Amino acid sequence: MGLPAKLVRSQLNFFKPFVANCSLETTRRGQDKLGELMEAIHRRDVIVRDHDFGPFQGAWIMPKDERRQGVVLYLHGGGYTCGNLDYAKGFAATLSDECGVRVFCAAYRLAPEDRFPAALDDAVVSYQYLLSKGYPASQILLCGESAGGGLIYALCLRLKELCLPLPCGLIGISPWTDLTGSGQSYIDNRDIDPSMTPELLQFYAACYTDDPKDPLCSPLFGDLTGLPPSLLFVGGDEVMLDDTRMLHKKLLDSGCKSQIVIAPERWHAYVLYYLNENMSDFDTIGRFMTRVLSPVRKLRWMRLDNAAKIYPAAKRRNWTNYFRLSATLTEEVDLNVLRAALDVTVRRFPSIAVRLRRGVFWYYLEEITKAPAIEEDKSYPLVHVPFDDVRKCAFRVLVYGSRIAVEFFHAVTDGTGGLIFLKTLVAEYLCQKYKINIPAENGVLGRLEDPDPEELEDSFLRYAGDITASRAEQTAYHMSGTPEPDGFLNLTTLMLPVPAVKEKAKEFGVSVTEFIAAVMMKAISDLQNEKVPRRMRRKPVKVLLPVNLRGLFPSRTMRNFASYVTPEIDPRLGDYSLAEICRIVHYRMGLENDPRMMAAKIATNVASERSAVLRVMPLFVKNIAMKAVFDLVGECKSCLCLSNLGLVRLPEEMAPYVARMDFIIGVQAKAPHNCGVVSWNGTMYINMIRNIREPELESHFYRVLHTLGLPVKVESNQRWA
Repeated sequence: MGLPAKLVRSQLNFFKPFVANCSLETTRRGQDKLGELMEAIHRRDVIVRDHDFGPFQGAWIMPKDERRQGVVLYLHGGGYTCGNLDYAKGFAATLSDECGVRVFCAAYRLAPEDRFPAALDDAVVSYQYLLSKGYPASQILLCGESAGGGLIYALCLRLKELCLPLPCGLIGISPWTDLTGSGQSYIDNRDIDPSMTPELLQFYAACYTDDPKDPLCSPLFGDLTGLPPSLLFVGGDEVMLDDTRMLHKKLLDSGCKSQIVIAPERWHAYVLYYLNENMSDFDTIGRFMTRVLSPVRKLRWMRLDNAAKIYPAAKRRNWTNYFRLSATLTEEVDLNVLRAALDVTVRRFPSIAVRLRRGVFWYYLEEITKAPAIEEDKSYPLVHVPFDDVRKCAFRVLVYGSRIAVEFFHAVTDGTGGLIFLKTLVAEYLCQKYKINIPAENGVLGRLEDPDPEELEDSFLRYAGDITASRAEQTAYHMSGTPEPDGFLNLTTLMLPVPAVKEKAKEFGVSVTEFIAAVMMKAISDLQNEKVPRRMRRKPVKVLLPVNLRGLFPSRTMRNFASYVTPEIDPRLGDYSLAEICRIVHYRMGLENDPRMMAAKIATNVASERSAVLRVMPLFVKNIAMKAVFDLVGECKSCLCLSNLGLVRLPEEMAPYVARMDFIIGVQAKAPHNCGVVSWNGTMYINMIRNIREPELESHFYRVLHTLGLPVKVESNQRWA
């Protein structure tokens, strides 16, 4: 026995008389403090989320390095009379961190206030809760120590009575399976057990039940036939040694698989003490989990979706295609809470929490194991992200004051997927910060649920049509100006009341998106008339309008699933009024925003991807080809992109904490402008970004809105030096 174990044993011996004679309340306080100490050891490496069942409490313990699928239901010990949620979290945190697995612990009701079958009923409720969260029985493992060790076997007996599926395995640490104390070890080890006495156990049993022979109290006397594999730990010096030995023998006699570890000179529930010389027990637990629960999880990887393949190839030294979504809260952001919330959220979005990897024929996305560090948002938005950073993590989270911003590499997701990620992150933050419950609705996903497989699919491949569409388009007018020498991005935000915009759009007989697009096209046309006086030298004015394909095709994907419509006017044919532009935009949107037309567009892109020649072409050759195509046509077909995410809806529990939402699209490699639009709480936020100094387009856009009588507020980070 090593020195740490000797010290622990001597302390247990010292306090043994005191524990045997103190009040139940004092014992409870001491046990709860022990749990707090155990949790503190692993607090930085796990995420804790409480769950209220009403009559009792539970908690999720999730490792930051989650290496296994499935969940462990942990039921704590304490003679059915001691142990609150803090105590339960103690060993649950140890188990979660060491084995890289989610643990749900239940602080069941205690005796003598709530006698048998209260603890068992709460265990059943906890198990059914995990089933309701989508965990199949084959992905649920039970673990318990002392009374909790007996309770997991009683739970299995009760599940058999209820005809519910049994868990995949059981881990019993010094399980108390015989409340009658019939084992010979109660006599043989009375004097050498440093922590427990037969008299104390008799007291606990009397508090819990009037019938200690009931198999649901003492599962040693029950029918163990059909139980899943067991892993048992017990100290060689504890009075309850025979509870475990006899359980092991009966399991084998009943045709069940069972493995027992008897540690010489060890005491009751010794595994909980987390001594270095007993760390091999956690290796044993890990191997057992690999056999019955799941092997160590391999990192997910995904092919780039059809829309994403162009982005790595199109990168420039000073340009990567990112966009930003942000939520400004009513109070300053607590960084510690946000870090914890991000740790939870990334597990819910395996298609976004990724890094870009280079393959032989294609780039691909690989899941990251830990959330990225949160950065201070101290500069202009969408600061250039070096491509090497994309290979480490394809998104970043930034904080400034009360604002939480997330910037996404466009190969990972589109605006819809990014907004769902941000909503879910903010919801988790608010839940942890203010201890409120925010339901999974209005684009907020359940943070503790596993992702639906459909969320990871490339929906372009699913909905590609049989007929392809023509790609022939005219080159659009491109605005120019003085480049910012240091890559600075000028951001101008125009804020309009949503009701006024809706009313004005209604006057013109168009949707809000069509109206804003028409205003933008009018502004660009007016600007071109100033810059290019001769009509015959002017070029078409075209605005690229992304279309969320989830509205046309049933899909829950969190990846890119958007196409576009590009309405245009040709100034060479004459001047256009705003009303005429509105009619053109409305016609074009109605014509192309159709499932058949969009399926043809998808098919056009998918056809190239499926080309046998392209598929076997090495990646470096593909990059050269795709970059050339992008340079030739990718940015020449529109003046800018105007993406409207529409009205943001949040759960009502969440809404009072959110003051503002913003959506910013990074500028393109050659075109100097882009525009992102989002509406929240009665205000439309139009974010116009540019990498040139001259604010000419913003001025013309504002002028058109002002002429229409719309009240506009303007913010800008414009540098005038």
